[in-house]
Amino acid sequence: MEKVDRLNKYAVIIAARNEEAVIGELLNSIHKQNYPKDYIDIFVIADNCTDETAKVAKQAGAIVRERFNKNQVGKGYALDFMFKIIHREYAFKNYDGYFIFDADNLLDVNYITEMNRTFNQGYRVVTSYRNSKNFDQNWITAGYAIWFLHEAEYLNLPRMALNTSCAVSGTGFLVQSDLIKKNGGWIHHLLTEDIEFSISQILKGEKFGYCPNAVFYDEQPITFKQSWRQRMRWAKGFYQVFGKYGADLIRSIFKRKQNSFSCFDMTMTIMPAMIITNLSIMVNGLFYLAVITGIFEKVSISETTILMLKSIGMYYAVMYGLALLTTISEWKKIRCAAWKKIAYTFTFPFFMMTYIPISLVALFKNVEWKPIQHTVTKSIDEVQ
Repeated sequence: MEKVDRLNKYAVIIAARNEEAVIGELLNSIHKQNYPKDYIDIFVIADNCTDETAKVAKQAGAIVRERFNKNQVGKGYALDFMFKIIHREYAFKNYDGYFIFDADNLLDVNYITEMNRTFNQGYRVVTSYRNSKNFDQNWITAGYAIWFLHEAEYLNLPRMALNTSCAVSGTGFLVQSDLIKKNGGWIHHLLTEDIEFSISQILKGEKFGYCPNAVFYDEQPITFKQSWRQRMRWAKGFYQVFGKYGADLIRSIFKRKQNSFSCFDMTMTIMPAMIITNLSIMVNGLFYLAVITGIFEKVSISETTILMLKSIGMYYAVMYGLALLTTISEWKKIRCAAWKKIAYTFTFPFFMMTYIPISLVALFKNVEWKPIQHTVTKSIDEVQ
């Protein structure tokens, strides 16, 4: 007889900032879950909203609380606000875990069932397969989507195979209630609260799981301006996390008997490699300038130019190979015309190259959290 998975009781938590256009479809996809409805409650934080997000969420059956705080801005503060409300007003529910989603997400009908299965294996944090609602919109949305697919199947899946820890990526993950209770709520408020949460727990010995069969879809930024702003926050957030946890991670690589590889993995994940890349570009640029101006008379301009073009070509080839491999392996899961799938493998390296100036500016610029407007109002049926 097939073993029946234990049915855990979950609270779904959604932090939303002016998301009236998309949050209804997310809530509908939750209501359609192939999981007992009595075991799922939905909580929405309408965070500093100036639209009808709260009204739309209430009409769709969610428990809604509004939050207005212009000083403590960001998803982490909104999550902590709701966790405290649940602890104060809904403790009698005895939730086993909390799902965290963004308002633009959509869930496959078996999402919670599959996550529940992995959760029952003993993982206290589980992340999932991140697909895209708008892969086919342009080269920017495709760039994001390819990276998240690569992250799911070529980073988190191998981590599971190696019995090391995965990492959560912003949205689409499950956390055991005891872990949140022990932390005293959501205590992570850097610009990239997701990777901060991952690293802080891994340093405590936690091992995150990954469920490849739990598929959700999210919306990627459409314009380069939106993308620049979002990735600027990510780059700055990674610098913040490295500054706060880098020393502890490096020490743990050599001092821990358990989780040492996970600490090494996370160190490589947040290591500001782009700084090294930028320094290399600056050094090569200065050398090239010196050749052009005649300071280095024995080195030809053509020879130097060829070497620089080879370096750029090598980077492009590596990024193209990553995109091609990911696209081929995930071909059937990508919701896009075949010719676009092929075309976007060629534009992906350019998308990744734009991280270079972004990471350089993030070193010196004061970055604040700002919402990204979501406008793709597809249902889960339309996406699939």
